[in-house]
Amino acid sequence: MKTLLILGAGTGGTMVANKMVHELDSREWEIIIVDRDETHYYQPGLLFIPFGIYNPRDVEKPKRDFIPLNVNLILSDIELIEPEKNRVQLSKDKQIINYDYLVIATGSHIQPKETEGLLDGGGWRKNIFDFYSPDGAADLARFLKFWKGGRMVVNVSEMPIKCPVAPLEFLFLADWFFHERGIRDQVEIVYATPLDGAFTKPRASEILGGMLEKKNINLEPEFNIGEVDNKKQVIRSWDEREISYDLLVSIPTNMGAEVIGRSGLGDELNFVPVDKHTLQSSAWENIWVIGDAGNAPTSKAGSVAHFMLDVLIDNMLRHMEGLELLAEFDGHANCFIESGFEQGILIDFNYDVEPLPGKYPLPGLGPFSLLKESPSNHWGKMMFRWMYWNILLKGGEMPFESQMTMAGKWQ
Repeated sequence: MKTLLILGAGTGGTMVANKMVHELDSREWEIIIVDRDETHYYQPGLLFIPFGIYNPRDVEKPKRDFIPLNVNLILSDIELIEPEKNRVQLSKDKQIINYDYLVIATGSHIQPKETEGLLDGGGWRKNIFDFYSPDGAADLARFLKFWKGGRMVVNVSEMPIKCPVAPLEFLFLADWFFHERGIRDQVEIVYATPLDGAFTKPRASEILGGMLEKKNINLEPEFNIGEVDNKKQVIRSWDEREISYDLLVSIPTNMGAEVIGRSGLGDELNFVPVDKHTLQSSAWENIWVIGDAGNAPTSKAGSVAHFMLDVLIDNMLRHMEGLELLAEFDGHANCFIESGFEQGILIDFNYDVEPLPGKYPLPGLGPFSLLKESPSNHWGKMMFRWMYWNILLKGGEMPFESQMTMAGKWQ
């Protein structure tokens, strides 16, 4: 009996399990998936919790609900990956699992301890919050419910981060939220980012930066945070620039799972080096990486994991048959950006093509508009939660191709 071992039962790992259970003969293969937590979180929904649009129960379900019955789900921490021995050590009962093929889907995780003073300076979850974790989003919701105003600084510690547009969505929703509460004129909003603009791609950055300006949100570009001084209530950059705050909303350093570092499989941020087109490990031919766990130079977002899925499955099956791999993943990413007041923006891009205006997915028809605010984009964002739980996670077919198309885009 051969073993396909999947590490991580988040978006990427769950989709792989649901696809491969139909591809591998159960008389010849055992599929095992390992994860430390029982609860699956719809991570795009965490963004809505601070503003009372969702509550925590809206974004969580048991992981077992999405794992096929004939896939063995083991709940345990992962102690060590030993690729030279084709085995993984688990913390639970010191269990060792030998594998023939390994899929790493361990994701990325916030590490506030990486920034001096952020976690240990006395302000964490008092006047300093994150929204990238369930607890952080819920604590921030409680704080904002009674906050009377002041200077709110949203700071990205360093790139890459999960869902690069999420900080912008937070800013736009905060503008809407404070307007709804009638205190927008009592809140100064500042966005401090290590990027030289609002976003990583020039054309989108110009448009999104214009929206920040229109909404009276101050942009502080090229701000590389060195420390948080909560006694003085300032964040300080490496070049000694200071930004004062009353409320600090931090997007801490994002890193791959600690087990990746312990196992010597990652780069300096614990992301696994991969071939960016085949998704095979750069070092081990029977190891494959999906989603945020790898170092492919694309957005760390759920849509990217979905676009990776078919390429990864096809290549893994081809490798099992001794066939040449197909270099077909093009870095495709698309993201709805909630912009407040029941409006949204959609961007669609890949490794080589930056976000462009146009219509998506049907050329000229949409219904979604690219690089432009529209109500349909907002409702697309809101409807995606249902699609996530009911189609995407279960490995169902979505009406989008893995490769980006130029159809409907305007140069």
